[in-house]
Amino acid sequence: MIIWADGVVTAIRAIRPGAVELEVTRRDRGEPDEIRALAYTTLMAIPKPGDRVLLNVAALDRGLGTGGYALVIAVLDPNGQVTEQPPQPAGHLVKARYMPLQAMVAGADEQGSRYHELLRDADSISGLPVVVADLHSALAPILLAVRHDRPQTRVAYVMTDQGALPIAFSRSVAELRAAGLLAATVTVGQAFGGDLEAVTVHSGLLAARLALEADLVVITQGPGNLGTGTRWGFSGVGAGEAINAAGTLGGRPIGALRISGVDPRPRHRGVSHHSLTAYGRVAMTPADLAIPDFAAATKLAGIAGLAAVAAMADEVTRSAALLTRHRQVLVRLDGLDQALRDSPVPLSSMGRDLDADPAYFLAAAAAGRLAASLLSH
Repeated sequence: MIIWADGVVTAIRAIRPGAVELEVTRRDRGEPDEIRALAYTTLMAIPKPGDRVLLNVAALDRGLGTGGYALVIAVLDPNGQVTEQPPQPAGHLVKARYMPLQAMVAGADEQGSRYHELLRDADSISGLPVVVADLHSALAPILLAVRHDRPQTRVAYVMTDQGALPIAFSRSVAELRAAGLLAATVTVGQAFGGDLEAVTVHSGLLAARLALEADLVVITQGPGNLGTGTRWGFSGVGAGEAINAAGTLGGRPIGALRISGVDPRPRHRGVSHHSLTAYGRVAMTPADLAIPDFAAATKLAGIAGLAAVAAMADEVTRSAALLTRHRQVLVRLDGLDQALRDSPVPLSSMGRDLDADPAYFLAAAAAGRLAASLLSH
């Protein structure tokens, strides 16, 4: 389950809130090997060049996982002693429970929190638009569309625990916040590291609405989608449960369809089976489904492959029509081409950028536009 390795930090590659990317010389093999590593600075001391690090390299050695990093377990001096302590726990919620690196955090609604009284009996998010998407990579195009149509919107991101648990793993979140597209974050379930911590998606939505005063919320899993090629064995099943949570609390759930024109796996071409299963079988609460107006895609500009996107229009409409519990809302795409082209953060999903798979990013952006339109009403 775990492959341990020993290494020495040789350089700091990048720093973002909650994480440091490192260059490490791995020393547990015959010949020294230079690898990339990631340390979470809420769980350990900040590594410095020359520090010894204990690493988990299982996913790296097997060629698995988002990012291609070894993960730092402990930061030691050359004699094997802990260099210093990380920030001390501020609350009583334990996440990644019973793992060696379990994190003790302050919950938004725990006793002693400044928000406890506000959230104790809270039971409604009062029509809050909640965009739900399968993949973490949908977050950026959703936010770009919201900013294009309604730039003053205060958007909060609720990250579930179906993917990465530390929100600091996400470069996108750090870059979106730096660019002013994202106002605040909430980590729910076993996920941790957001501006606020919550126990469930439900309490996370209440915290986003009432404590963070969000106008709009986006819910996705963190980076590192897991799928087994089976009908039910994928982490995006949680998108259906997120629809239920938003509806139960009196919000306006909006489903972003996962659509691809180029995915080599037939189950993900057109409308992905992930969307068909999560929204068709798991989501029991009616939602608005954003159907991108692909028929007009050739009127867009500056993106490769738009004719192929237009050719998908009928197939996408037929597939979405199977989701009869939900309202199908056709969303125009004009202007979203420019919003995506001008993105201040890299757009990438499954290793494909905007020109490689425009259908994916336009479909996610359509959900952001639909959510923004609800605020205008």
